[in-house]
Amino acid sequence: MTTTATTPTAPPAPRRPADLRNYALVTGAYWADTLTDGALRMLVLLYFHKLGYSAVQVAMLFLFYEVFGIVTNLVGGWLAARLGLKATLFAGLGTQLAALSMLMAAPAWLTVPYVMVAQALSGIAKDLTKMSSKSAVKLLVADGSQAALFKWVALLTGSKNALKGVGFFAGGLLLSLFDFRVCIVVLAALVSTALVTAATLMRGELGTPNRKAKFRHMFSNNRAVNVLAGARVFLFASRDVWFVVGLPVFLYTDLGWNFWQVGTFMAAWVIGYGAVQAAAPGILRRAYRDPASAPDGTTATWLAIALAAFPAAIAAALWAGFHPAAVVVVGLILFGAVFALNSSVHSYLILAYTDNDKVAMNVGFYYMANACGRLVGTVLSGLLYQQFGLIGCLWACVGFTVAAALVSRLLPTAARGHVSLAAVGGEE
Repeated sequence: MTTTATTPTAPPAPRRPADLRNYALVTGAYWADTLTDGALRMLVLLYFHKLGYSAVQVAMLFLFYEVFGIVTNLVGGWLAARLGLKATLFAGLGTQLAALSMLMAAPAWLTVPYVMVAQALSGIAKDLTKMSSKSAVKLLVADGSQAALFKWVALLTGSKNALKGVGFFAGGLLLSLFDFRVCIVVLAALVSTALVTAATLMRGELGTPNRKAKFRHMFSNNRAVNVLAGARVFLFASRDVWFVVGLPVFLYTDLGWNFWQVGTFMAAWVIGYGAVQAAAPGILRRAYRDPASAPDGTTATWLAIALAAFPAAIAAALWAGFHPAAVVVVGLILFGAVFALNSSVHSYLILAYTDNDKVAMNVGFYYMANACGRLVGTVLSGLLYQQFGLIGCLWACVGFTVAAALVSRLLPTAARGHVSLAAVGGEE
């Protein structure tokens, strides 16, 4: 599977106008769910921390969110293969509405177990919509157009994370202005609009459902996919081990920031992170000096190695007594830029390594690994912050990034900018 040269200004045309129409609707629905998901995460984190919940208790609120993300990506990938991506998209949006409806209950109902269940539904919703949208990219781009595929994936992933950042900002802003329940009603209205719009305007199917798809096929026998999934576990554990609980609690308690400031900073970081992801093809192309280039396993390895330097430097600077706000803000910006490049490369490689008829199942398996990393990082973020503070979270981040680099060394490497079927190894 060799790449073909493309102009740096725009990806090639999609296969059919109907594909582009449906893909636009899927992407719009995914954007709405992503914005809601980011806002809800910030609302829950700040609201329950304000009520006096410890860092570990706040982390536990997101435990089922991550656990069910693992299950959803496995089962959801199989269901998408059998029923089509449209079915999983609508199921995701409907589930998000159910989660938000639970959180509209009276404050006395909002106990830790109750909120964990609501967050579980939100995690299921997020992963169903994400898998549907990411899989649809593969159906949009012509076979063999690897540079174009990288551009489309980077654009989708970058815009998604930018909107998640907007969600963080919206969550902090809403909680500063309104009651928690009013905030939830606003988010539910957004999801309802996305669901009705997609259901009304979408025509036909996304991809070809395969009623004979077996659940056992979810566990990929493609070596490249399996190795990439392993690297993904460590990469996302490295981010969430300090970003999910440790960082916002540190900003709120140690630095004395208010909800508005925490939400705005987290939003700005994720928006910038998304912008770098969207620009990743151009950034890496300039590094390769080849307009038709696309990344491979070597790219992922070196980016993970570079990433490890930043949390180590932040931890050392905090330990040495440098100004904590300056250290964390500058360090997090640099960490986010390199992490965004690495994540964008991973998102491209999973589609480059899979065939069209297996895309939903392989993407589901890959995002199951992603959810595993988030789960490990989320739990450790609360535990390590409570025991060792932000510095402890940062050193755990260093360990995870080094592990991601070591696993990435096993990924296929090809001529720079090309990913071939022979290098991937095909089906073993």
